[in-house]
Amino acid sequence: MPGEPKSSKIRESLLKQASQAKVELPGGVVDEVVRKLERLRDLPPEEVRKVGQELIRRFRKVRVDPHESVGIVAAQSIGEPGTQMTLRTFHYAGVAEMNVTLGLPRLIELVDARRVPSTPMMTVHVEKGTQKDLSRVQGIALGIEVTMVPDVASIGTVVEELKVVVTPKASLLQARRLKRSQLEAALLGGLDRRRFSLSDGSGAGESKAFEIHLAEQAPPRAGKEPEEDMPFKRLLEAAEAVRQIRVMGITGIKRALIKKEKDEYVIYTEGSNLSEVLDVPGVDSARTTTNSIFEIYRTLGAEAARAALILEASRTLSEQGLTVDIRHIMLVADLMTNEGDIRAIGRHGISGKKTSVLARAAFEITAAHLLKAAITGEVDELKGVAENIIVGQPIALGTGAVNLIYRQPPPGVTPAKPPAPPPPPEAASTEA
Repeated sequence: MPGEPKSSKIRESLLKQASQAKVELPGGVVDEVVRKLERLRDLPPEEVRKVGQELIRRFRKVRVDPHESVGIVAAQSIGEPGTQMTLRTFHYAGVAEMNVTLGLPRLIELVDARRVPSTPMMTVHVEKGTQKDLSRVQGIALGIEVTMVPDVASIGTVVEELKVVVTPKASLLQARRLKRSQLEAALLGGLDRRRFSLSDGSGAGESKAFEIHLAEQAPPRAGKEPEEDMPFKRLLEAAEAVRQIRVMGITGIKRALIKKEKDEYVIYTEGSNLSEVLDVPGVDSARTTTNSIFEIYRTLGAEAARAALILEASRTLSEQGLTVDIRHIMLVADLMTNEGDIRAIGRHGISGKKTSVLARAAFEITAAHLLKAAITGEVDELKGVAENIIVGQPIALGTGAVNLIYRQPPPGVTPAKPPAPPPPPEAASTEA
């Protein structure tokens, strides 16, 4: 029809071809093909028809056969390339100051559902109006990176006068866009005012020192007997307490580095705290992510954690030059998140909660599983793959899923004979 949208014509052509071929294409696949064809030049109907034929051919090829053991195929498809993965920790994305775990250790972290990755890091994108302004991006990075008192001041103790002296360094304060008043507020908020008092010391301007004195008598701590007066011990406690005070930034973000990618600046962080970083003004919450799956789960839910598992696992494999069908990784991620939380693939997670005793025993700690099952009187229905292989009978998959039943004909009825096979073709004469 004249005036009909281009996408409607393409969609109608694809669906018509699928109907004629008796193939039910998923809506998402059709939508994606239509979007890509829309961006091309005006394709003639013959070209659209060729695309539809190729789409149907590929869809038929990737469909799973009935009773195929998709779990074992997925395990083999991920496990075999895993033997070719390296075991080292690499520098991340050309940033020499930051390391990130890649290869087999990273894949093990993902399938074991480790709560804290060995090298947590975040990729922080900024909003569109700010992504090309280096000064503003630096301000966001400084606001994210945690700044402790030792980062901007020197800390010393004067034993004779039983005091701790904190001397701000003007150049470090300026580099982190801080003022002395912010450092003072952090000290007031971080110190126990019942045990220590804060006053101004020597110097002037932004470099004017702070002096921390001990209280006359330290109050007893909750649940503890009153301590003997040990001023030197309390002086060391005061110095240590000052070193642990956070002046600015987000807990867990040890370092923030800026790297230019294409036409925008991106912040990479050592350490991770997704929920608080997403609240920072100027951060693009739609594109900011972390390599900590549990933080994504706690902040955004199980569906986001599933997507992150798929992305991280496929990226880890592709970085090693290994190609694994995305559907195998999706199956693993589905299994890990289908109960609304993240479960490990191991004896403390999915494998340890199988209903089959023999399947659990085949994985790890065989004797313990068999002993516990014998004591509690568990019954194994022998419905899975591993348990049937253990007892030596065919598995209920593939050809083993089909049962043939012979129906005996009633008395007096002669069963029909099968047709005779055709005679073999005569050998061609070798004579001239």
